[in-house]
Amino acid sequence: MEADKKIKVLVVDDSPSVLDLLTYILNTDPQIEVIGTALTGKRALKFIEINQPDLITMDMDMPEMDGLETTRIIMETNPIPIIIVSASWSPSEVGDTYRALEAGAISIMEKPRGIGHPDHNRMALELISAVKTMSQVKLVRRWPKGGKENKEPVTGIPLPEDKHAEIRVIAIGASTGGPPVINMILAGLPPNLPVPIIIVQHIARGFLEGFRDWLAKTTGYPIHIAAHSDKILPGHCYLAPNGFQMGVTAAGSIELNTCDPLSVLCPSVSCLFQSVAENYGRNAIGVLLTGMGKDGARELKTMRDKGAMTIAQDEASSVIWGMPGEAVRLNGAAYIIEPPAMVPTIVKLLGIKALKQS
Repeated sequence: MEADKKIKVLVVDDSPSVLDLLTYILNTDPQIEVIGTALTGKRALKFIEINQPDLITMDMDMPEMDGLETTRIIMETNPIPIIIVSASWSPSEVGDTYRALEAGAISIMEKPRGIGHPDHNRMALELISAVKTMSQVKLVRRWPKGGKENKEPVTGIPLPEDKHAEIRVIAIGASTGGPPVINMILAGLPPNLPVPIIIVQHIARGFLEGFRDWLAKTTGYPIHIAAHSDKILPGHCYLAPNGFQMGVTAAGSIELNTCDPLSVLCPSVSCLFQSVAENYGRNAIGVLLTGMGKDGARELKTMRDKGAMTIAQDEASSVIWGMPGEAVRLNGAAYIIEPPAMVPTIVKLLGIKALKQS
């Protein structure tokens, strides 16, 4: 971004007090300018017919046209980066939040607390940081569900004719842009999957339960928020809980540890991948998806060095090619592929044939 060019933001929320709060927070940063506000989705659409914001913050529960429908229309007609700023305590709003991510929104955040609240400063800084980062994000197309596009990897490494090894676990790590990709992968895999799937998805506090419920509803898989000592079962998916580092033991159980106060990411993909590398070696598949930073990249390389089959999302389909891009740079990915190719790749590595019918 040019030094003298401000990030132009449209704030959409049906509460005048929330509009005022978000506008105040964003305008405190000299690199951001709120160029408009809208109390409804319809007003937001009218605004962007004339103006072109760099980013939109979007509420979910609004009269006339809710945030989900507004997001769909914007992404179909005039794509602009959208951050969902939602109330994490509202079950209906959290559900719509994930459908909005599926429709093309790039991130979710909890609405900041008001001035004077103990969490106000932290949440305000997080919002400002997210706006600065997400305004630079490229928008990528969505992928069909069900794994119908039987694409091959774009690397020169051919898939094995038979399954690679006795795979015992699949580990997936993701950050920005990850939820729709995880959803697509799980929706395409067969229901009789012979191994458990362990997932670390960087996600705002308060939204993990909604993520679990959305995945369970849209993929048909049993989705669990992992608890310490849980036995990992074939055909089940386990999400890392907020506030804990998650690993998997050689005996096939979840291991949770409290986070070091200096930890930047908790949970982290790195901790999960490291434990899988140490305890499962070549009997694992590691998948690193879109996300900012380097979390999990070095550990994906460790997994590959120990014989695991490793997959990184390709640059063209990633919202942010940080984590998978670093893994590719380190030569940690055996396969560099877009999401539709991941389902047939995983299925072939597992040595199973039937894809989920949809």
